[in-house]
Formats: sequence, structure tokens, C-alpha cells
Amino acid sequence: MRKKRCIAMLLAGGQGSRLGILTKSMAKPAVPFGGQYRIIDFPLSNCANSGIDTVGVLTQYRPLQLNSYIGTGESWDLDRNEGGVYVLPPYMTGETGVWYKGTANAIYQNIPFIEQYDPDYVLILSGDHIYKMNYNKMLSWHIKNKADVTIAVRSVPWEVANQFGIMATAEDGSITEFAEKPKEPKSNKASMGVYVFSWPVLRKYLTDDEANPASHNDFGKDIIPKLLSDGKRLMAYAFEDYWKDVGTVHSLWEANMDLLKEPSEFNLYDHDWPISGRNPVMVPQYIGSTASVTDSMITDGCIVNGTVSGSVLYYGVTVEEGAEVIDSVVMSGTVLKSGSRVVRSIVAEDCVVNAGALVGGEGGIALIGTGTVIPEGACVEAGVQADNATFEKEARA
Repeated sequence: MRKKRCIAMLLAGGQGSRLGILTKSMAKPAVPFGGQYRIIDFPLSNCANSGIDTVGVLTQYRPLQLNSYIGTGESWDLDRNEGGVYVLPPYMTGETGVWYKGTANAIYQNIPFIEQYDPDYVLILSGDHIYKMNYNKMLSWHIKNKADVTIAVRSVPWEVANQFGIMATAEDGSITEFAEKPKEPKSNKASMGVYVFSWPVLRKYLTDDEANPASHNDFGKDIIPKLLSDGKRLMAYAFEDYWKDVGTVHSLWEANMDLLKEPSEFNLYDHDWPISGRNPVMVPQYIGSTASVTDSMITDGCIVNGTVSGSVLYYGVTVEEGAEVIDSVVMSGTVLKSGSRVVRSIVAEDCVVNAGALVGGEGGIALIGTGTVIPEGACVEAGVQADNATFEKEARA
């Protein structure tokens, strides 16, 4: 293999349990977003736009849909003879256990893949964030500061700082303290889960970490604190543009709603930094004479004869006359029958919301699982998650 200056390793194996029934049959990075994308499209597009042409995608939980979606990487111009995108599931090595035990162990198990390219630097990414970043700028910052590791950092609201890896920095940007999800954060500078490592340093610390039976095999809990305690040079790379961790039902809904704001908080129409994805070829959308559509994104294949307001509709959604979709996300292939109403909700793929059914309302975000058929006149209250099993149980009661 030809030597690469920098390759990327994208951690995409998370279960995403906080997304509830939405990730019952798929990994979190495969979850649809923004009308025609999936979450993983964003880090893959960032790699392609940054000129990083070798990406290992580490999958584990419910990988079938994600593996199929990535394919050869052609959609992101990552189908290369030298490099490209590779799906890297855990595999039997003769050692005890097969599954990735943590983020650090996942990279450790793929050291042979990395060494094929003899990189100077390794970029480690999370597969569950929505953002646009030029990784080359971060790499240049890493090299300029002669760092052992550079961590992308973003200020977050103080009330959620305890949900992140939090760090303190000196005036030159060097990291002086790091704590993974501290109960009482000393700062609101949060790790974005984006790291640039000098490869020799990373390789040594991964190997040492694997030999430590007390380790969690995790970057935030083990690798980063160990580097800091050993006096290695850790730098923070400040990033203040749009970034959203879409790991909860509310944050996923909120990120979709952000696309509809004027001006949009996150610009999908930036021709200088395109977000690519593997999109089906479908007929154009159809907006009928009885339709009312305002402040919404309507994707190809949709047939709208009802009311859509402040909502995102994915491929092939049907909204019959008399149906209403308000402040909601409706995923591909779903049908909303006449007289149904969906408010402040996420409705997954291939659902049917029958006549007179009400989903959501004021309060928490209602979530309907993939393939659910909601009976006529049924009500799914705000903040409730429901799938076919929910209605089968109600029918038996």
C-alpha cells in the first residue's frame, strides 16, 4: 500500500440506546437525517471535502443497513484504488472475545489496517454528529503546535457540560486538565469526539491500554487522561460553527428543525462544502391543489395533498388530503391517511398513520418506530414511543 500522510478511523458501532425504538434495527450512524441523508454522511463528506481519501468505518451494532448504505464509498468519492472507504467489523483473532470493548479497543483491533498505510497521523471521528469541518485545518494546527494529540473542542451550555469530556486549556490552547463527564464541570469546553493523533504515539498508548486489565479501553476515560498524566503535548482545536450531537430523540428532532430556520443554523446548500449521500432515484415530489406547505423540506417521491408546516419529509412520504404534519420529521415511505394529525414528532420509515389518529402534541417529542401501523382513531401522546408491539398490547388489554 502507498504511504498516506493521514487516514481517518470513523467509530460507527454505537447502539444509540437514547434514540429508543428508532435504533431497534439499525446503528445510530445509519439513522436518517435532513430529508435525504443519514447521520454518517456528515463525517464521510467532511473527509472527502478535506481530501482525506482513506477511511476505516468501524461497525458493530446492527451493521447490515449501515454496511449496505456505505457500499463502495462511491457516493462520497471514496472508491479509490489506493485508499477509499473500508467497513471494519470486529472479527475473531484467536483471543478471548470478538466485540469491540470500547473506543480505544476498536482502534487497537484495527492496528493492522492502519499500518498498511504507514500514516504519520490518524484522525479519529465519531459517526453520530451533525457538523461541517475542514479536518485539514485541524491537522495543520496539530502539526504547527508539535502536538501528540489534538482534540476538537466546542463550547457547550453549562447545563449540559456534564454530558461531555470537559477540558481546561492554557492561553496557547494546550490542554491542562481533562475529565470525562464530570459531575461538577470546571469549564464548558467540550470534546467533540474528533481527535488527531501522531500515529507512533497512538500506537504505543493503544498497546499499553490493551495490556491494562483495569482499563475501560476508552479514549475519554483512559487514553486521554493517561497522555495528560504522562506529560504529553495535548492541544485543543477550537470549533465554534454548528455542531450537534444527535444522540437523543429531542436533539435529533431539534437538529432537523434547525434546517428550517431563516437563516438556517446549518446550511445544507453550501456548494463549497457539499454533503453527499447514497440517494435513491425517485420521481419528483408532487404538491396537489389541496395542499398547504409552509417552512418545510419536501424530498423526491413525496405526494402531498394535505397540510405540512415546519416539517421535514423524506423520500416517498404520502400526506393525504385532510392530513396534517406540523413541526415533525416523517421518514421514507410513510403514509399519513386523511384526517390523521402528526405534531412535534418523529415518525420512522414505512409507517402508516391511519385516519383520525393523533401523534404527538405539546411537550416531549413523540417517536413512532419503523413499520408501525397506527390504528384509526389511536392517540400517541407527546413524549411517548410506540411501535406495532404497543398497539398489539393495547388490543389484547
